[in-house]
Amino acid sequence: MNTLRSVCAMALLAAAIPALQAATAASTGFDRTDLLLHDMPEIGRQVLQTRFDIGPGAASPEHRHPGVEIAHVLQGTLEYRLEGQAPVTLKAGDSLFIPAGIFHIARNVGSGTASELATYILEPGKPTLELASHGR
Repeated sequence: MNTLRSVCAMALLAAAIPALQAATAASTGFDRTDLLLHDMPEIGRQVLQTRFDIGPGAASPEHRHPGVEIAHVLQGTLEYRLEGQAPVTLKAGDSLFIPAGIFHIARNVGSGTASELATYILEPGKPTLELASHGR
């Protein structure tokens, strides 16, 4: 049963990755590396860790996740714009909690490559992310 859930989760993750990659193709210098996907059946969630390397001026598309995200800046300077909040700028060593369902964008505002370690706590079986529709 647990193996079946893991296989299904990996299939959903694999299906979500091309959507993000296609959406970010226009943003040169945006690279995603998935590091870990692990079931947490005791709480009915999964944890996903991803590293993002973002070139100067590049940004993620506006999106949200069905679970929380903890963003930790590994290097460089990133500006986060969360729906309904003032922008916040983080430097290497800083972290940010992004609540589930909040649309957001991360943009490299520094002169070199910026890197983020994103940790997501997600509901199994749900897509990893949802892109914002135009005119929302």
